[in-house]
Amino acid sequence: MRRICLTVPTNRECAATLTEVLAEAAYAEEHFDVEVHLVVLDSSADFAAHAQVLRGAERVWHLDEAAQGDFLRRAIRRSGVTRPGLVADLMLPQGLSYGACTNRAFLVAVALGCESVHRRDSDSYFQTHDGDKVFPVHAELLSLGRPAHRAETTENQLDPALRDATVAMVGASFVGEMSVDLGEIRDHEAYGDLVGLWAPDDSSELEKEALVRESFMGSEPFAGDRSVLAVVDPMRVDMHNISFHGLHERIPLPPAEDTIGSDYFLIHVAHKARLPGVLHNRHIVNFHTKERKTPAGFLSYQMRFVKFILSMHYFHFIYRRLTNSTPGSIAALVRESAWQDRGPNEARLVLMERAYRRIGGKFTAVADRIVERGEDLLTEARRDIDDYVQLIEAWGPLVDASRGTDVRHG
Repeated sequence: MRRICLTVPTNRECAATLTEVLAEAAYAEEHFDVEVHLVVLDSSADFAAHAQVLRGAERVWHLDEAAQGDFLRRAIRRSGVTRPGLVADLMLPQGLSYGACTNRAFLVAVALGCESVHRRDSDSYFQTHDGDKVFPVHAELLSLGRPAHRAETTENQLDPALRDATVAMVGASFVGEMSVDLGEIRDHEAYGDLVGLWAPDDSSELEKEALVRESFMGSEPFAGDRSVLAVVDPMRVDMHNISFHGLHERIPLPPAEDTIGSDYFLIHVAHKARLPGVLHNRHIVNFHTKERKTPAGFLSYQMRFVKFILSMHYFHFIYRRLTNSTPGSIAALVRESAWQDRGPNEARLVLMERAYRRIGGKFTAVADRIVERGEDLLTEARRDIDDYVQLIEAWGPLVDASRGTDVRHG
């Protein structure tokens, strides 16, 4: 029997989502020969309410930040890494980090003996079709971790030379609201200028236009299963509807704070290293929380988008040169990327400030914050890359140490 980890990292109220994910776990055990461990990494103020939803369910690991920190300290101590304090800070930082919370889930999954990790987000729920919930885990468990020639899909586009390689990733996208909260300005003339800034520097105007058109928009509602065995295009999958086998034990996610998109790196590694994957159409439903619409929530989110744009200066450098998924080669590329001239990012900051100011209204506050924090933002973007090198180099010992570490102490 396979043991798998279904995980929901959260820093917000999400009782309804947890109820749905509990149902997905039950579905997986009913329809497949698996033992599901549900790992909820809960940094929210609603821990007690979430505990009530999860109470009575088997193999649920509901961990607040104190419990997560305790597990990490013991794993880090056993790992023998040379800079334990830094590694602890990168794994459980003070600020919000999409990559760090998922890295913690990876290590907990390893500690529990799970061979795969299946991630869902707390601001999502599942589609319903013909009265039944459309659970992504169904498509994931048909193929993940199997040799590619044994994957169960409706279409095969994989190079026959890869038929014996293991399916390392299965994922899909979303329906509903945009994955990045820019919907209210999509018809503004500045939208294309803003979103186009995450394109590689050498992109043509046509390529930028295509990127702007496709970015953050989601997919079609479910109308019956479709799945493709292939080397999966990163633009077609999202981290709130993803599963990994093996890959997450070799490479961590970037731990950058306050940066959307920092958790998508492994999707690009799978693509560039030509690892077999499956793209399916059991998309989740994405929605925007009320907190994001408050003045403070709005400004914080837009600044995370700004940092995402700056981070791509480094990640495009890495993606252009990535050819395999070995930690040493990836660490070397990440380290090399940090030595780029930051001039292009300085120019991006100016263009972002101008675009936000042209939009006007509440978006003027974003432009003002960019001006106010410009130098810090540039420094943080580069420092995030340096931090990532440190975590990649510590990851192997951390994973090995996690295998012998109890999730809960005592």
